[in-house]
Amino acid sequence: MMEKAGYLQQTRSQAFDNEGQVHDIVELHILGNRYAIRKSDLMKALSGRMYVQVEEVTRNWNDYLGLTRGLAHVSVSGKALNIDLFGAGNFTLSLSMLRAVIYGKERSVGIVRIPETPAVRIRRAAEGQQTISAVV
Repeated sequence: MMEKAGYLQQTRSQAFDNEGQVHDIVELHILGNRYAIRKSDLMKALSGRMYVQVEEVTRNWNDYLGLTRGLAHVSVSGKALNIDLFGAGNFTLSLSMLRAVIYGKERSVGIVRIPETPAVRIRRAAEGQQTISAVV
């Protein structure tokens, strides 16, 4: 079962990059942290199969884009935007709801954590069961 981890919203925000250029952004709030995707990059990702950067946002009178904290891309099915935050896990959100947010029909879209797949269990030999050794 997927658990809610945050939300994405378009706030008409802008943030400066490290070269002083201003970018329109969409904000992601995941597990209490604030991130951003540059809107121009997000539009490219929605139109094709490309990865975009998820950057941290810091506030000091204005918003500033910081280090890349993950990558986002459209799912193979074309129905979701998948987000991989380095060291924090994988998350997803509905592409149709994301488009509604971008075009002003909705205020935000929920982000859910993709559960990690459990490791494959190695079956142990039962007592009395014969085992075969192999050299690989």
